[in-house]
Amino acid sequence: MKHVKKAHRTRLMNGGAIVALGLAGFGAYSASAGNTNAAPAAQVNTEAKNKNTHSSTHLTIEAATKAAQATLDAAKKENQRVSVAIVDRNGNTILTLRGDGAGPQSYEAAEKKAFTAVSWNAPTSELAKRLANAPTLKDIPGTLFLGGGAPVTAKGAPIAGIGVAGAPSGDLDEKFAQAGVASLAE
Repeated sequence: MKHVKKAHRTRLMNGGAIVALGLAGFGAYSASAGNTNAAPAAQVNTEAKNKNTHSSTHLTIEAATKAAQATLDAAKKENQRVSVAIVDRNGNTILTLRGDGAGPQSYEAAEKKAFTAVSWNAPTSELAKRLANAPTLKDIPGTLFLGGGAPVTAKGAPIAGIGVAGAPSGDLDEKFAQAGVASLAE
């Protein structure tokens, strides 16, 4: 019985060594499998044709900062504590500023208003009126149909959205957002 176990162990050990040698050989072979004398692969042109692309206009960070500061300044003149958010044409946040004393809910609400304004290229107060005819609009993720969002346009197309939240009414929020838009025309 001992002899059988020993033979079995020996076979396992020898088999393991053979497998190990085989794997080592495999690695050596796969590492040297390339042919250094082969012709280079044909070069593929990956440049997209102009008809497959389009250009779009985006606010610079400097312009977004200028607009956000103009928005906060307009609110401060009326003793309002607000947050402002600016999003690009794709709805991505460029920047947000929370004014001194602005409520914690204002930050997220400002982003949603900015996103909503740029998505429909319309002030959010106008969009809120559309809810009477299309109440499910409010169910679209990331949107907020309350006054306080204003689109920024260039050549008639939306390029950004400014959202403001924190004043006692959406009318005031939107007034401050419009001040940010107006600062970009200067």
